[in-house]
Amino acid sequence: MSNFSKDNNNMLVDGYNFVYPKGLFVRSAALLDYWQDICVNKKLICGDIGGTKTILQLVEITAGNGRERLIQRYHSADFTSFSEILKDFLNRAGISNRPHAACFAVAGPIAGQQVRLTNLSWQFSSESLSSEFSIPVVKLLNDFEAVAVAIEHVPSSDLLTIQAGQAYPQGMRVVLGAGTGMGVAWLPWLHDRYHALPTEAGHIDFAPVDSLQIQLLEALHHRLGHVSVERLLSGPGLTNIFRFLQQNDVDNFHSAPIELEDDSGADITALALMQHHPVAIQSLELFAEIYGAYAGNLALAGLCRGGVYLAGGIAPKIADVLCSGGFIKAFCAKGRFSALLHEIPVHIVTNPQVGLLGAQQEAQRLLNQ
Repeated sequence: MSNFSKDNNNMLVDGYNFVYPKGLFVRSAALLDYWQDICVNKKLICGDIGGTKTILQLVEITAGNGRERLIQRYHSADFTSFSEILKDFLNRAGISNRPHAACFAVAGPIAGQQVRLTNLSWQFSSESLSSEFSIPVVKLLNDFEAVAVAIEHVPSSDLLTIQAGQAYPQGMRVVLGAGTGMGVAWLPWLHDRYHALPTEAGHIDFAPVDSLQIQLLEALHHRLGHVSVERLLSGPGLTNIFRFLQQNDVDNFHSAPIELEDDSGADITALALMQHHPVAIQSLELFAEIYGAYAGNLALAGLCRGGVYLAGGIAPKIADVLCSGGFIKAFCAKGRFSALLHEIPVHIVTNPQVGLLGAQQEAQRLLNQ
């Protein structure tokens, strides 16, 4: 194949490889087969790749409608690379023809369609995956970019409303969520639809709002130096809060301290909700207040009259705590702008596979492009 360029479509072709719009990698050895494929059914691989778990899905598209053929969940730390997981999944899927496209939501910043996971020592690119697995079109999304892509398609039954507010049509939205880390993505309305903009806003400075939170900041600063929001609003963050409160629990100083792993958010939640452990309960309440204050800051920063959406693995599990009042009180506690914050809708996204849904939506959009 001869080399050529087609600048008006932002395409660059070099030998057997070329870059599709915005860095999307396409393997041109399979390009003609791909674009001239007249098969009715097209197969997509979608994935949600995180530091704790990885979920992969095989979707078959028939007449524009997607049907799940296989879904598999993996414990990420059990594998040395994402390629190991994808190879296992494709073997399980047992498909004779290569997938037409793949889109993966990844917990880490995407640069030039390359990613290094924030909480796991994996590094890969869309180009490397396309080459290794002979998938013509591969795209990587930041995990919360994928969540944001899915918001438009999430049914109301998958939303739990904390504050109804008054949504503005085509108003700015923000999606955030605590899990292994803290993810954030903006959703501005541009032209005729919402566009997802990834961020690393989970790593901005933690801003305490009362004396207890100031003490918490000081304790973490002494141990960690820089204290980002993610150091509080995540599974490890909830563990940091519990350890701080346990150390400062004057009323129960005779009780034996509970030793926890660094990421024990699920254990602390169980202690609070099932065993009614007083320090665990206080930890969840403080977590909810910090979460609310941070979400309110983001709502102000983006003037998010279209709504605030809480995704991630933690929010649905502590929905009762988030709905009990502390979260929304902190969310709206913005002085002269508190009235504005009362008008902004706030929802919990209860669908645990919303990132996978976003990856699927993006993969289908690539096929239709």
